[in-house]
Order: sequence, then C-alpha cells, then structure tokens
Amino acid sequence: MSKLFLIFLGSGVGGVGRFVVGGWAQRVGNGAFPTGTLFVNVLGTFAIGFLSAAFASRWLVREEYRIALVVGVLGGFTTYSAFSMETFALLNDGQRWRATANVVLSVLLGLIAVWLGYRMAESWLGA
Repeated sequence: MSKLFLIFLGSGVGGVGRFVVGGWAQRVGNGAFPTGTLFVNVLGTFAIGFLSAAFASRWLVREEYRIALVVGVLGGFTTYSAFSMETFALLNDGQRWRATANVVLSVLLGLIAVWLGYRMAESWLGA
C-alpha cells in the first residue's frame, strides 16, 4: 500500500480520535481552559515517545506503517495548530495568565510525556 495512502488513512483515524478524546477532556475540564487540546497533545507526545523507542528497538514494523502511525495517526491526533489558535484567543481576550499557563503546561508536559513514553518503552522492551 502506498505511504501517502496510509498516512491519509492514519490522519483520518487520528483526527476522529482527537475530536472524541479532546471533546471528552474539554467536557471534564471547566471549559474556560483548553483542557481538551492540552490532554490530546500530552497523550500524543507520550505516544510518539513510546513508539519512537519501540521502533528503534524490538518492534520490526515496515517503514510505511511506522510513517502512517507516527505521521498519519499521531499527526492527525495532536493539535498544535489548535493550541496556537486557542492561546492566541486567550491573549486576545486579555487572559494572559491562562495563555501563559497553556503554553508552559503544553511544552513542559509534552516534553515530560515524550521522555516518559520513551523510557517506559525502553524498560518494557529492553531497548
């Protein structure tokens, strides 16, 4: 199957996942803060960290399937563009503290999630 077609399919799966998971997390939050986007980005960065370690070690997965999963599914799932727009909207509404919190939490928790996912896969898979 063509890499582009697999990325296309993966992006659709990731986009639907983002809508469902992000919507759930936003409803669980108070609605005034972009909890859904933050949750999806942290979960997606954890997954990319985990999969990167897994693919670098034991998991023998064909290149086109790795690309479809990482670029397609996780690219469709994570929402950096939405993060940027929501942060801008918070700033535009004069909510500097919430905008700053969104940026700091997204970056910091994203880096922690990538590190944690990578290390967890190394530990589980003996990489």
